[in-house]
Amino acid sequence: MPSASPLSRRPAWRALVAHREALGEVHLKTLFAEQPARHRAFTRSAAGLTLDLAKQRWTPETRELLLALAREAGVPQAIARLLDGERVNISEDRPALHTALRLPESASLVVEDEDLVPAVHRTLARMEAMVAKLHTGQWRGATGKPIRDVVNLGVGGSDLGPLMVTHALADFRPEGSQALEVHFASTMDGSQLADYLGRLNPETTLFVLSSKSFTTIDTLSNARTARDWLLARLAGERFGMPASLVMRQHFIGVSASPEKMRDWGIADAHQLEFWEWVGGRYSLWGAIGLPIALVVGMDHFRELLAGAHAMDRHFREAELADNLPVLLALAGIWNVNFLDIRAHSILPYDGRLEYFAAYLEQLEMESNGKSVTHDGGQVGYATCPVLWGQLGPNAQHAFYQLLHQGTQAVVCDFIAPLRRYDEVADAATRAHLKEQHRLTLANCFAQSRVLMLGDEALENGDAQPSHKRYRGNQPSTTLLLERLTPATLGALIALYEHKVYVQAVIWDINPFDQWGVELGKRIAGETERILAGRRGQETMDDSSRGLIEAFWAAEAEVP
Repeated sequence: MPSASPLSRRPAWRALVAHREALGEVHLKTLFAEQPARHRAFTRSAAGLTLDLAKQRWTPETRELLLALAREAGVPQAIARLLDGERVNISEDRPALHTALRLPESASLVVEDEDLVPAVHRTLARMEAMVAKLHTGQWRGATGKPIRDVVNLGVGGSDLGPLMVTHALADFRPEGSQALEVHFASTMDGSQLADYLGRLNPETTLFVLSSKSFTTIDTLSNARTARDWLLARLAGERFGMPASLVMRQHFIGVSASPEKMRDWGIADAHQLEFWEWVGGRYSLWGAIGLPIALVVGMDHFRELLAGAHAMDRHFREAELADNLPVLLALAGIWNVNFLDIRAHSILPYDGRLEYFAAYLEQLEMESNGKSVTHDGGQVGYATCPVLWGQLGPNAQHAFYQLLHQGTQAVVCDFIAPLRRYDEVADAATRAHLKEQHRLTLANCFAQSRVLMLGDEALENGDAQPSHKRYRGNQPSTTLLLERLTPATLGALIALYEHKVYVQAVIWDINPFDQWGVELGKRIAGETERILAGRRGQETMDDSSRGLIEAFWAAEAEVP
């Protein structure tokens, strides 16, 4: 059994335990009956976002007790430490400075005697030059043709963030730039890359190789395949281009290891800097965001940064009781640790946010999927819930059955923009699209209402047969964006980043390392050597040995 944690012995924690017992299994419909103005009481706005926590299963007293817990855990001081560049990544003894990537050029952040802002903006300027060259058709492949397709090779934070944002902001492509398509390949089995290589023209294709360490096997295996594909076609008999020219004109590298990029063959002029003090899952704000800038242009990319910075300022300056990331985090603490809800679903009601749930899965579960406190002890309480989700309108026809009538309690985040399609020129088309948007919002608002009220949302709901009954009492959060723009998307992402950090502070865990991921990589490397060398399996367990031998047998059957 884990040892008792100091967290569970804090007065505020004990007060919350007593409060939870006093509330019992109170139903949300009762809370709304007792407090008709819950929306105003539990709603806050900042940076183009509105956060409605009224449908959480809590009371004003609950919130005050949670705020007391945040103060006891030192959340205000921890916010300052993060934003001031102190060493909040305890296990790796370094700061976590993703917020520095979105500081304006006029700002200053001195960390250990170095102002980080100039280097950040030098990299942005270098990105801008690359983007301009590609958008104007001046970046030519080895045979002289302009680049038309860019394939981002990365995995985890080097893939999920840029993929999510480019999809979300596809409407913001800059006018006047040449047609440039951006693609993403992350799977180590090569299935995504094989599709691209089968239909793209090597003369007009450029690869962005994104890897913080430049040792990630998933990314490097795809990169080697891409390099061989290019060299076979452009340096072969047909074109006879020098291999060095092919490498120079068809690869950009993004990494914290310039020497490894250089050794791999990427020209110094086509490298972008990525710093050790930025975690991969927090990295889309810098050079890892190059694919974003290629899709939306640097002006919109800077708006994305500005939106995130606006949320950073709110996080630092707002009182805890009005602080969106803090309140969102405390609702999560209440659900996980006191209501024992260990499943959390992310449900955007906007097709442009198709990849947002996948992005948050990494952000939250890689950050807070921890069971050891800063002092090395085992936690005595639950930490990160299991996060999952997809587009809400599609999910309604998939797993909402479980949400409404299953046995598993799930807390849901509903996310939607208030306005859409204002810019559509044709009046009739605009009217039709706006009607569809209203229908989408109607579904979003209705689903959270039914999850909350259950049968009470229906006339004579209590007269239904048992298989048509809805228990309700499922808590949810609704997040509204004024519009989905680069700025509001930046604020939305930063909101969740800071929520994760606040929860980590309260749970006394480190959200900025990922040793579980590193272990998996190491063991995979050892296993791959056994598979390739066809020896060493005797050191494995019986199941793993059997799987390895099954692969060898299948391999031997190939003529």
